[in-house]
Amino acid sequence: MTFRMSDEQKEIRENILRICAQFGDDYWLDRDRNGGFPHELYQAMADGGWLGIAMPESVGGADLGIAEATIMMQAVAESGAGASGASAIHMNIFGLNPVVRFGTDAQRARMLPPLIAGEQKACFAVTEPTTGLDTTKLKTMAVRQGDRYVVHGQKVWISTAQVAHKMLLLARTTPLEDVTSPTDGLSLFYTDLDRNFVDVREIEKMGRKAVDSNELFIDGLPIPADDLIGEEGKGFRQILHGLNPERILVAGECIGIARNALARAAQYANEREVFGRRIGQNQGVQHPLARAWAHVEAANLMVMHAAALYDAGESCGVEANAAKLLAADAAVEATEAAQITFGGFGYAKEYHVERLVREALLFRIVPVTPQMLMSFIAEKALGLPKSY
Repeated sequence: MTFRMSDEQKEIRENILRICAQFGDDYWLDRDRNGGFPHELYQAMADGGWLGIAMPESVGGADLGIAEATIMMQAVAESGAGASGASAIHMNIFGLNPVVRFGTDAQRARMLPPLIAGEQKACFAVTEPTTGLDTTKLKTMAVRQGDRYVVHGQKVWISTAQVAHKMLLLARTTPLEDVTSPTDGLSLFYTDLDRNFVDVREIEKMGRKAVDSNELFIDGLPIPADDLIGEEGKGFRQILHGLNPERILVAGECIGIARNALARAAQYANEREVFGRRIGQNQGVQHPLARAWAHVEAANLMVMHAAALYDAGESCGVEANAAKLLAADAAVEATEAAQITFGGFGYAKEYHVERLVREALLFRIVPVTPQMLMSFIAEKALGLPKSY
């Protein structure tokens, strides 16, 4: 078996690269130094109709698959935008997938067109400081009061909350001690991020300064009952329809980051002369880059395999987790090899690879750690006992 892009997929990639070419290295260096959401890229993608790539045509989307969305996000990252550009966009794809899947026709018509048009931005509010990846232990509570829910709780590592108008919120509507299964009693809402009731505090971090990460302190947030997505108490199962696409998309972005780093390193190695010869002639330079390239392209096959399974409606949890594990590891290897190729200049911001090193490290950790990925694969693919 092999993976070859169709003519339509090649056209998607070329169109995205043309848009991203408007935002060169200087643009991303400025964002990395000074922060600031890349509104210009976001709007350019909206103007091209790309923010709704995996959303239904009935609400203005393109109704394409996660495979096409992955190719798009891979191209964004590969253009030099890296995680800063990709993270500004990908919430529209994986985050709102539960709304596409479980929302009513009226909800989809109300909620999705403003996102596709670039008029609104959303954030994905699931993780909490005391529970981490143990999602069934979430403590944020949404209590039904007549025709609304009232929410109290705390979320952490919520990207784009500084600029978001809306949030996809997972909260408990039935206390954990009152459910028969820990996956029950969680409900999903897509609602206004009302700062009268939500205190948004940015977290200073190592990289991806253009896309903010935040703590959310929710104190009495009223949510109309009409903003409940799907059936009350079934939110955990619904959110899973966003998690596998998230892993696949992030894995694709890792491939893009890695390819960009290797391209920079190869160009530098072909130009840089030391001791009377180009450093690219030296096997000590060639071999790490060649090995990294092989790992990146092998990981990409798993990424696209997982995307194809998802689009076919088949089980893809193992493959999506494996794709994220392999692609993130490959990106870390590739960016490190690229930085070392540049020698001391690889530590300088003006050569850009140090930014890619930091962004690859981010995607190795999030949205799920390699240890959790391997535990999942061990249990689901190898039949080993559950370890957590």
